[in-house]
This record gives sequence, C-alpha cells and structure tokens, in this order.
Amino acid sequence: FEESLQDLTKHFAADGDLILSHLAASLSAVFPDGEDFFVRSVRSFRDEITDPALKRQVAGFIGQEAVHGREHRVFNDRLDELGYPTKRFERFTRVGLELRERIAPPKANLAATAALEHFTATLAELVLTSQETRDLFGHREVQHLFVWHALEESEHKAVAFDVYKAVGGTERMRVWTMNFLRYGFVIGMTLQVIVSLLGDRATYRRGNLRRSWRTFRRSPIMRRELWDQLRDYNRPDFHPDDRDTTELVERWRAELFGADGTLNDKLVTSAA
Repeated sequence: FEESLQDLTKHFAADGDLILSHLAASLSAVFPDGEDFFVRSVRSFRDEITDPALKRQVAGFIGQEAVHGREHRVFNDRLDELGYPTKRFERFTRVGLELRERIAPPKANLAATAALEHFTATLAELVLTSQETRDLFGHREVQHLFVWHALEESEHKAVAFDVYKAVGGTERMRVWTMNFLRYGFVIGMTLQVIVSLLGDRATYRRGNLRRSWRTFRRSPIMRRELWDQLRDYNRPDFHPDDRDTTELVERWRAELFGADGTLNDKLVTSAA
C-alpha cells in the first residue's frame, strides 16, 4: 500500500472529518506492535498443539499478522509525515506490551490475544457488512487497507481462542481478561485520539470539533449492537465461529482477489 498512500491528505476520512481521521490513525498506530504481540503469544504455545489442522491455522495466523503489522507500519509512516503522532503511539504500545510480557505469564498473554482478536473480528465484521462504515475511512486506499485487514481478521478469528482452549486456558481467566480489556482498550483508544486531536490545529477552528463529534455519535461504531457483540464473548459456551461469516469471507475474497480483484495489483509475487 506504500505507493498508493502517497497522495493521502491530512484529514482523509469522509468529508475531511476530524475525529474519524484521528481515530483511524490511532487504531493503525497500535496494530504493528499489537500484531507482533499476538504472534509471540500464540507462537509460545506452538509446540503444545497436537491437532494438525490447528497447527496449520497457527502458521497461517502468524503469516497474516506479520503482514498486517508491516502494512500498517507503512501507513503509520505516512501519517507521521502528515503530523499524526503515530510513531510515538507505536513506541508506547511496544513498551507497554513488552512490560506486560515480562510481568504476566504466557497463558495470560494468550488470553489477552484471544480477547483482542474478538475485538478485531467484531470490528472486521462491521467493516465488511456495512458500506456506511467503509465510507467513513474516506480515502479509497485507506478503505482498501482496512477492508483487506478486516477480511484476514475474519479468516483467522478463532485461531488464538482455539489455541487458548487447547492448552488448558481457564474460563475464569478468559472472561476476566475480556472484562478488563473491553473497557481498557476503549479508554486507551479514547485517550490516544484526544492526544492526537490536541496536536492538530484544525481541532481549534470554530465549529470543527462539534461538527465532527455529531458525525461520530451517529456512526455505526457507536451503536449498541457493536457493544453487545463484544459482550457476547463472556457467554460460557462462546466460540468465535458462533457468528458464521463464511459467506462474507468468500464474497470479499472474490471482491479483493478474484479474477478481477480490486487488490490484485497489490499482490507481491516472486520468481522461482
């Protein structure tokens, strides 16, 4: 996506929206090191997995997450050039997760990965099912980046959860981890967006923030259904595949990478 993001303007979201631009930038800022954390958390239990199918899924999970991190880092570099504090947020995320890994046991980090994968799967489903949500990203290539990411998150949404179950992760830890992260992630992201907005001169222009806030409050990401879907994780018999997104994934694979796929020009091939 590097070349296609070069014409990105500062407020790239729909109609040059202030808050939505900073929210997309703040989300992207946590992805590279967050994805690396997910990979390390799952990989640390790789040798304990005996199911061949799950082993293959873990290999795919690691490969996809590594590419997500790489592409969002490219996006973050461009956002940094435009004045967003994405590189500072990247460093903060990296330090925080490294500290967590030193303090928390591996299984607790795997529980956090499974919970956060439910976050990404929930947001991914919203992106893939709602044209209104996709339009919020504004810039065509930013839409493509997040739609591609959403597709792959939907493809591997159950992997970390299945690994957690396979290695004997408890229900108590699973639910309590999500209870903490459901609020902690939202609060942390809110603070990031506020810090990002404070550094943007456009925030202080008369009426900008108020107008943007009205748009944000009406957006799909503020609807109760999204929060209810996140809370569904606490159900005792919950599994990520309870929400069948098979047809959705197949449709978007064809849309993005079929014979006339939108993103075929982004694929990298290597000579034998």
